[in-house]
Amino acid sequence: MVTVKEVPPDTFIEVLARYLKENVPQVKPPEWALFAKTGPHKERIPDSPDWWYYRAASILRKLYVSPEPIGLETLRTIYGGLQNRGSAPPHFRKAGGSHIRKILQQLERAGLVTKAGNRGRTLSPRGRSLLDKLANEVFKEVVKVIPELEKYGSGGKGK
Repeated sequence: MVTVKEVPPDTFIEVLARYLKENVPQVKPPEWALFAKTGPHKERIPDSPDWWYYRAASILRKLYVSPEPIGLETLRTIYGGLQNRGSAPPHFRKAGGSHIRKILQQLERAGLVTKAGNRGRTLSPRGRSLLDKLANEVFKEVVKVIPELEKYGSGGKGK
């Protein structure tokens, strides 16, 4: 069985974002999402109107690949970046927490994420199975483009 770690992240996140938009009604951007920056290190709002779904998909993937629960502050650090300060040297700034918190709450309501006490959040069994299913579909699409990869799809045993 193919896992999320074995497929290209950009392709997987795109497929997962499309799935969240079309099939998970609990995950939807609030009205302010079209006008909000994602953190103090950004100069402009995101270009894509579907950025909320891409960020939610990225958060789900981060929760999948992490062996430990991930908290809000860790996610803020992951999505942070260098702030351009003009002629002064750039400094690292964490991403905004509001959109990450709202996305995590929406994913919890959808049953894809669960709280792990005070340690953060982790994927629920339903979320892990959804991501595995989508990873398998992504792998099949990638194999159509690059047939040599087919030998890796069945646990390394060939066809």
